[in-house]
Amino acid sequence: MAVAPSLLSADFGAAAQDMASMEAAGADLFHLDVMDGHFVPNLTFGPFIAKALRRRTDLLLDAHLMVTRPDALVEPFARAGVDALTFHVESDADAAATLAAVRAAGMRPGLSLRPGTDLDALDPYLPDLDLVLVMSVEPGFGGQAFLEEAPRRIAELARRRRERGLGFAISVDGGINAATSALAREAGADILVAGSYLFGAADRAAAVASLRGR
Repeated sequence: MAVAPSLLSADFGAAAQDMASMEAAGADLFHLDVMDGHFVPNLTFGPFIAKALRRRTDLLLDAHLMVTRPDALVEPFARAGVDALTFHVESDADAAATLAAVRAAGMRPGLSLRPGTDLDALDPYLPDLDLVLVMSVEPGFGGQAFLEEAPRRIAELARRRRERGLGFAISVDGGINAATSALAREAGADILVAGSYLFGAADRAAAVASLRGR
């Protein structure tokens, strides 16, 4: 079980220190929430900030693009040093072509979908994915409560992966804490993304361990 702190909840005035603290606490990778103010109502950061964060860690950087045109950002994020790029199946981009561009740029391709989007929307692309990101909240803002239907969706993805002999990882983002992480783990998740739960913890190492069920 990999733990990915979401840097959306970090103190950007002290990002280097926050990242070092999470590495010391046992984090496996960092999650970058990229929002354009159109696909979702929030606006966060782009390749320039990702490049600055890249200089502060050797851990894998996984960018989650909540943007209308992710195809326009593949090369900029590749140049910024991002390792994995996940975008939404509901975006305006040609999903197959964008996934191919992500892999050609040397990054790991992933797809995500809103909680209300049927999992069947992912089916044509599953063989081409390194990662599927299940949103357990409506994308756009941190600090939301875990949606109760999320474990069912995780389990169904895990079933399709097993039956088709595929190798994509299942990541879960939204409302992850000690209690909800157990539901996600039992359903078949491989990566847990958490923001406020980890960055707000008095003991970050204990919080990371709790997401692994320890």
